[in-house]
Amino acid sequence: MSAENCTHNCSSCGENCSSRKAESLIKKPHKLAKIKKVIAVVSGKGGVGKSMTSAMLAVSSQRRGYNTALMDADITGPSIPKMFGIRQRAMGGENGILPVDSQTGVQIMSMNVLLEREEEPVVWRGALISGTVLQFWTDVIWEDVDFMFVDMPPGTGDVPLTIFQSLPLDGIVIVTTPQDLVGMIVQKAVNMATMMNVPILGIVENMSYITCPDCGRKLSIFGDSRVDAIALEHGIQAVAKVPVDSALTAAADAGKIEDIQNNYLQEFFDKIAKNLIK
Repeated sequence: MSAENCTHNCSSCGENCSSRKAESLIKKPHKLAKIKKVIAVVSGKGGVGKSMTSAMLAVSSQRRGYNTALMDADITGPSIPKMFGIRQRAMGGENGILPVDSQTGVQIMSMNVLLEREEEPVVWRGALISGTVLQFWTDVIWEDVDFMFVDMPPGTGDVPLTIFQSLPLDGIVIVTTPQDLVGMIVQKAVNMATMMNVPILGIVENMSYITCPDCGRKLSIFGDSRVDAIALEHGIQAVAKVPVDSALTAAADAGKIEDIQNNYLQEFFDKIAKNLIK
């Protein structure tokens, strides 16, 4: 179509011209919600401590006085409510669904706060799971949130792709462990972020070491750390190494993650928050 005949209505035009703008897939949140920054916590595989990282980041944010939200997007394996000791169900009305507040005020939405019994399995296909995650964004009334953390399911499948495409992510945090195999899988998460044009805010290495109770020496029981090399390779500025800490695990199991004394991600959160709030 020539310029003089252009109606500037791309929806009714089949021409592939320079004026055509790519259609955004970003979904708007609930009309009563207010969310400033959205950070997804991702990993290439399960079992690396992604949910623990998400919880610790939310605790770090709340302790700094920010209004914090935590969306548990791992629909088939939700663990966030247990870490925060949440037993009550989410409430809703004509306007939408209300998240459940933790003891310190973190707003939480998870599949487990919608089920009658938390041990009830969610046996759904991918499309239904992805749709439910989107509803956590569009149907939940998130109140005046400064930082929202999204605990993603592992891998690069339907749900991660939906979140990357549909939520206005300000960046991601990648979670890994010292093993060489995991380092390879981190590359997949990095490549996905690059493909989707989402900034990588930092990388967390869980199970990085254990501190000897007798001499205080740091022992690399799962192999030498590779997180610094990975971060340098990809230009990632914020790096954190979280040890194997039985006190941390016990707090999560008891639903008292907000009571932890050794929050190994406080400095890490401060760094990424400073970069996002300028």
